[in-house]
Amino acid sequence: MQKTKEISNFFYGQYFSEGLKITIGCIVPVLVSASLGYFHIGTLISLGALLVGLSDTPGAPSHRRLGMLSTALLCMLTYVIIIHVNFSISLTTIVLAILSFVFAMFAVFNARAATVGSMCTLMMLFNVHHELIDTERWLYLLYIAIGGSWYMLISMSILQVRPYRIAQQELSESIRQVADYIRLKANFYDPAIDIDSNYLRLIEKQVEVNKHQELVRDILFQSKRSIKDTTKIGRFLTLIFSDIVDLFEQSMTTQYDYNAIKTTYGQHGVLMPFKHVLIKLTHEMDNLAYAINANKMPKPIYHFEQDIDRLREAVEKLDKQKINTIPLKKIIINIRGIVRYIDNIYSYSSSKISEIPRQEIDSASQFITRDQIDWKKFRSNFSLGSSVFRHALRMAFVLSGTYLVLRLIDFNPNGIYWTLLTIMVILKPGFGLTQERNLQRLIGTIVGGVIGAVIVFTIHDPAIRFVLLIFFFLTAYSLFRVNYIIAVMFMTPYVLIMLSFNGMNTLEMAKERVFDTCLGGVIAFLSNYLIFPNWESTQFRHNMRSLLIANYNYIAQAIQLLAGNTLSVTTYKLARKEVYIASANMGSTFQRMLTEPKWRQKYTKEINRFVILNHILSSYSANLLTQVNQAEIATFTSEHVKLLKRTLAELEKAIVLLPAEPDVENNFKINEDFPLLKEPLQEEEEESKLITEQLQFLSKISGDLHRVTQELSIEKHESEQHENITLANG
Repeated sequence: MQKTKEISNFFYGQYFSEGLKITIGCIVPVLVSASLGYFHIGTLISLGALLVGLSDTPGAPSHRRLGMLSTALLCMLTYVIIIHVNFSISLTTIVLAILSFVFAMFAVFNARAATVGSMCTLMMLFNVHHELIDTERWLYLLYIAIGGSWYMLISMSILQVRPYRIAQQELSESIRQVADYIRLKANFYDPAIDIDSNYLRLIEKQVEVNKHQELVRDILFQSKRSIKDTTKIGRFLTLIFSDIVDLFEQSMTTQYDYNAIKTTYGQHGVLMPFKHVLIKLTHEMDNLAYAINANKMPKPIYHFEQDIDRLREAVEKLDKQKINTIPLKKIIINIRGIVRYIDNIYSYSSSKISEIPRQEIDSASQFITRDQIDWKKFRSNFSLGSSVFRHALRMAFVLSGTYLVLRLIDFNPNGIYWTLLTIMVILKPGFGLTQERNLQRLIGTIVGGVIGAVIVFTIHDPAIRFVLLIFFFLTAYSLFRVNYIIAVMFMTPYVLIMLSFNGMNTLEMAKERVFDTCLGGVIAFLSNYLIFPNWESTQFRHNMRSLLIANYNYIAQAIQLLAGNTLSVTTYKLARKEVYIASANMGSTFQRMLTEPKWRQKYTKEINRFVILNHILSSYSANLLTQVNQAEIATFTSEHVKLLKRTLAELEKAIVLLPAEPDVENNFKINEDFPLLKEPLQEEEEESKLITEQLQFLSKISGDLHRVTQELSIEKHESEQHENITLANG
């Protein structure tokens, strides 16, 4: 049953719908043109549709329209430039270097702009060796423009007919990512699990959760039709998303010293039932995600009252044995909180939702990460200290240099295009991602080449071949964002079958494609080593500083609340969002470091410790803020304020050790508004005692973060001294 749901969920999901949309956009022109006897024209129209289709990445409808229109116009401009210089090897080399540099620099703005730049580079590579007569030049441009317009018509029509479909699909994926996160949290209650390795998987999953939540925000809160008009489905999705974000925070607050929990309770057999209940909760969340993805009203499949009662009974048995069970009771409370959010979502109905309060609609815009086209930002990145600038230079040198050498040795024109295409696709800003893509593309091309050759030599019926061609194309573009190696594996047979319709020697073409892919892969791999290499070990400190500042600002809110200041829900959630984003960025940086060569991994042990400590700190902070919001101020004492001050002081010391980069906004401000609360009681109440224990642990973790940061600063200083001495000695 679960496998059936997974399969149906894929066909309802965004990846398949995107693949289907690109397939229709690219295959229909070929079908129509081939039926009229103009197969070549159909391929040109298909190319225009493909370029615009690949730039149609998830996001707000207005951003998608702008991205597709920018791709169409800039690709046409690129085509005009390249066809007027490709008669000359020297001119083409210069233009190739300049344009590939500019298009790679688009990544400075945002991910969508980077995709637009990639499509323009692709258009340039398609035409580096084409020499056409004047009439053909403009006709080809017209056909490509028709293809781009055709795809935009399809995409915009779907958005008009089903304006909320994309939001449903992305929200569903976001819920499933949160469910996967809770599954990993559940592993901590398994005595057999390796806690440190599970932490790393948890941090990696947090990166994915953040990415999908940002996409949902972009789609929902920047769509006029989702929350600004009178329709209810947009508001329905907005409420669900709001609860899922709060549920995710609730899951983060179930954070404890798991080594201590394993030691204290492992032998009593009480931990595995906690894991089973959490796993059951994730199945419920999957069910919720499936229903939203299928455009159905979600209905619950489980009831958790009995499960929670059984957990409570197990804890009461430990109470009778005079064992401290406060942490387990807090975990049960958190599980209840997660269940409450799920029950809230099931209680919603698009036909019953009243209008969202105006202030909630207005505050929604504050959660959007605005990546506007800022040319000042573009200019400020013209420095070797910028990873984007280094990547753009590398792309310019490698593409233009490879083109020049291959033309001078009279390499096969199709081979030049395929080699340059391989370099463009594989070459990424970071070494690790380039290495990964290199291997995936090579394996996918070899396996796909074998499959394609077998089909062409064994199946001679054109109709069957064309059906297979559509199948391979649809599957490839449905899996590009899910599994790159499988996507390439299906794309290669598509290319070979397409070429077979032109009467080309497919076996020879398959050999050439594999050779060209290997050649491009080797060049891309070596260039990441030799040409302006971009190592994460030299650039992680900025992300560390941003993360420490985000945690400082988040914890400082507790001081404000204890001082009697009123903080809006929006202010609290914005601070929480900054912590999530900064944590995700730091997690991504660490993941990339682990994929770099061993000799470049200078600080992995320290950063590994920093990332884990930060995750614990963020979770405890979320727990603290929840308690401060819910508990009476009288529960807190001057001892609690002292511990908070100590925590903030340790974070401040760590931040000072990581100086801000130039031209980077510094949002760090020392908090000195500490309240005066009552002295601790001689005999603390149970709740107050638990808060004291948690704050002591929070203070310890912040101290550990300060020490790790100090170690990194000392190592950096010693490394710089060593380099200076080496240079001085010549």
